Amino acid sequence: MTLNPQPSTLNPPVSLITGAAGGLGRALVAEFARQGWRAVAACHRQPAQPETDTVWPLALDVTDRAQVMAAVARVSQRWGAIQVLVNNAGFTADRPIWQLSEADWDRVLAVNLKGAFLCSQAVLPAMMQQRDGHIINVASFSARQGARGQANYAAAKAGLIGLTQSLAKEVGACNVRVNAVLPGVLPTPMTASLGAKRLAELAQLNALGRLNSVAEVARFVVFLASCANVSGQLFQLDSRLAPWA
Repeated sequence: MTLNPQPSTLNPPVSLITGAAGGLGRALVAEFARQGWRAVAACHRQPAQPETDTVWPLALDVTDRAQVMAAVARVSQRWGAIQVLVNNAGFTADRPIWQLSEADWDRVLAVNLKGAFLCSQAVLPAMMQQRDGHIINVASFSARQGARGQANYAAAKAGLIGLTQSLAKEVGACNVRVNAVLPGVLPTPMTASLGAKRLAELAQLNALGRLNSVAEVARFVVFLASCANVSGQLFQLDSRLAPWA
């Protein structure tokens, strides 16, 4: 039984990163590849990253069960079993709830929560059979404290934390780890519309007075992926403070 796959030039472990076209997704793919992993860069639109020996761009709608199952089968056939799944696909449609359409509610829940469920369900049979694997869910500080105009997003990310902890209990006996990270506000296309003034205000909510970076989050996620004895945990990666309960 392999308790903790370590990158090897002879048999690199395989990671699947969803939402790979975004700022954090690109950084995750690059960091996994840099540290000796094979990285499947799954994104909803046309893959934006070039294919290499260690990076495989793959078009994937995480809300479509058939596409998810087919993608996992293709990866397993080409590169072998997936050791790490990073559920990073995200989508926002920010509006006050009285202006929020049902379609925007459904889409945000589908991408952020249902997608993580479908992808996790697809990779788990092999992980449980080989008695090794790690699922890392990218959640949000909004799930802990809420945010104006983000009822749909906060609800989806709170559900993702619940999924993380429930799934960790379900698959722990098979040596499959499940954890979540709160990356913080990052300088990515998703936050570009906030503007410099709002980003500066958000930075001041941090004890360190600054925002996190995609590079630091990516390094932490790859480190967490190699941890053999950590599961069911929530890791906040910026310096905002929240109540204990």
